Amino acid sequence: MATRTTAIRNSVDAHIVSTPGVAGGRPRIAGHRMRVQDIAVWHERMGMSPDEIADQFDLTLGQVYAALAFYFDHRKEIQKDIARDRKFIAAAKRRSSSLVQAKLKQTRG
Repeated sequence: MATRTTAIRNSVDAHIVSTPGVAGGRPRIAGHRMRVQDIAVWHERMGMSPDEIADQFDLTLGQVYAALAFYFDHRKEIQKDIARDRKFIAAAKRRSSSLVQAKLKQTRG
């Protein structure tokens, strides 16, 4: 049984990598810039099936399932990354106005 567990772990490890300077050093699918957290969001929050994710982003089912397995094994850390990204985006939106709003101000003022 330990051999099978090792083989499964090696399969996930073969698909998931973290490289400093690539995708913010966050876990991603090897050979892609597709982060594990992206796969998790599409699956859990957007309701996409693994088949849909694989088809839409030209991934294998093995890559998608490896990303989901990694996500479920490291859920707390990845959820923190997702929350950090959301805060960063919200702050960036507050700092910059939209081009539409700027044009409206020009035409009114």
